[in-house]
Amino acid sequence: MEGLLHIIFKESTNTFLEEEVDNILNDVAERNLCGRLAIYITEKLDEHGIKGYYADPEYNRKQNGRVKTILDDEMNVVTIQCDLIVHSRGNNIQQDNLIAIEMKKSNRPDEEKESDRKRLRALTKSSYDDVWSYDGIALPEHVCGYIMGVYMELDIIERECLFEYYRKGKKVKERIKSF
Repeated sequence: MEGLLHIIFKESTNTFLEEEVDNILNDVAERNLCGRLAIYITEKLDEHGIKGYYADPEYNRKQNGRVKTILDDEMNVVTIQCDLIVHSRGNNIQQDNLIAIEMKKSNRPDEEKESDRKRLRALTKSSYDDVWSYDGIALPEHVCGYIMGVYMELDIIERECLFEYYRKGKKVKERIKSF
């Protein structure tokens, strides 16, 4: 599944960077760009036969309509609202969460960028010190278990997008693509 998700994400972002270059260069809001990317991801999920999953920007709910939360490094409960997620909206307990995406423009403050990266590390973990975990049987109390996390940083001056990939709480690779 992880390999297929990388293919879907890469195809989606290639199309996004081609089709939305005017929006990107016009410096439209990240929310708009995430909404546009969600459209391309949804199309690719369908093309690759992934049913029952949705690309949702700014999604902040979990089971029973409660606000999504994670545990930070100090084990404090923190509410979250990821820029864009691919998930089953709680309908597939065995694997609800597929991709978490945080998007930033290169001119944003470093603190915001680091906050997004920390969020991706937390979202891609499967457990925290065995206090809670994602076991594929019941949905976890705090959001976790994303197969893939991606930090995207758009640089409109250099016309480049930095992609950092996260898996199991760690950054595993990065790449840069021009647009």
